[in-house]
Amino acid sequence: MLTHQELLAAIPLALNEVNLPQFGPKQPGKVRDNYRVDGQRVLITTDRVSAFDRVLGVIPFKGQVLNQLSAWWFDQTRDIVDNHVIAVPDPNVTIGREAEPLPVEVVVRGYITGVTKTSLWSLYAQGDRMPYGIALPDGLRKNDPLPQPIITPTTKAAEGGHDERITRAEIIEHGLVEPALWQAVEQAALALFARGQEVARQAGLIL
Repeated sequence: MLTHQELLAAIPLALNEVNLPQFGPKQPGKVRDNYRVDGQRVLITTDRVSAFDRVLGVIPFKGQVLNQLSAWWFDQTRDIVDNHVIAVPDPNVTIGREAEPLPVEVVVRGYITGVTKTSLWSLYAQGDRMPYGIALPDGLRKNDPLPQPIITPTTKAAEGGHDERITRAEIIEHGLVEPALWQAVEQAALALFARGQEVARQAGLIL
């Protein structure tokens, strides 16, 4: 465990960005910088902090924690669905297989909560009983568990843009994902969420 003084001393050393021109063009994200090298993807998790599509600053060692936590979960869930990870050669670095991303973000929710205008709770409190095309019962209170976990997908916005809500029907209607593939994605997402809930429960947490 780091002491307060050790954490303060590390602030000037926080990893804000990575520049490795020998790897070719950098593809920066809000938190991760990545490169394509020899047909593989090198993802470097920085100490940047992002919230609501904005980079707010840096926190020392945050990148290491995030990368190693992700690596742990990828290893724990390989029996449910395979993933891209090839190696984790450094606390901040993951080397993965190249893959074509789906143009949809998959979000699974077990509780009705949130504070933003577009959160599930805000929509429900305004009378929307069909958010994301999913029927919700009357009488739910903020932070209540949902009758069962639901998938609330969003579009993947371009850099500087904002993700938008989208329904299962719209995903298929617009040809964003083939129906059979989307069904497999939903099944995998719910299975991953169930595994996460069980791990959290054993640690006295909720997901």
